[in-house]
This record gives sequence, C-alpha cells and structure tokens, in this order.
Amino acid sequence: MAGLNKVLTFVATRNPKAARVFYEQKLGLKFVADDGFALVFDIGGIMLRIATVKEFTPAQFTVLGWEVSAIEKSVAELNAKGVSFERFPGLPQDKLGIWNAPGGAKVAWFKDPDGNILSLSQHPA
Repeated sequence: MAGLNKVLTFVATRNPKAARVFYEQKLGLKFVADDGFALVFDIGGIMLRIATVKEFTPAQFTVLGWEVSAIEKSVAELNAKGVSFERFPGLPQDKLGIWNAPGGAKVAWFKDPDGNILSLSQHPA
C-alpha cells in the first residue's frame, strides 16, 4: 500500500512527568516535544508517542521492545539505572531475568511507570 513505509509507535501514560523521566533518563531516548497530547521521542528515526490518558489498563503482553546486540550488558546497564526486570512463573529465566527462547533468541522484560510491558531481545545471527 502506498505511503505505509514509515512506522511510528504509541504507548499510554497517566503520568507524563514520570514517563518522561523514565524514557529520557533511564532508557536514554531522545526527547523531542510535549505537544499537549503526547510526549514525543525519537528512537533512531522512529517516532514514539507516549499519549497522555486519564485512565487505562496496561496490556498483559509486550507493547514495545528493542533489539540489542548484547542483552546481558543491556540488562546490566538498565539495572544500574534502577530498572527492574520481570520474572514470570513457569518461564525459565536466568539470574538477570533473561529467557532463552527455543529458537535461540534471548528476551528480558521490564515495565515503565504505568505498567506497560517493554522488552529487550537478542536474536541469533
């Protein structure tokens, strides 16, 4: 379809002040603007809009993720900034919270201040 060649992504927040601190200072994303409806970040040329809402229930699945080349290092760096990684019952995760998927991928999950589930993943070459 013509024109569908650049993706942008959205997550919701009830607390834009806390969301900005988390995404800008803990995750290191480039803040672009607060347009009154959403916080806007640039992630390598992809726009992330963190929409301000009065109420919502966070999804029980990953809503946003990043592919990394060294997941153990990335998890350690985020841990050092105070980001906690999730543990899921019945899912074998290592001491850092990283799950080794059957196909060879490695995945670790964490939440933003609103409870949105985010992830880091490393995929085999």
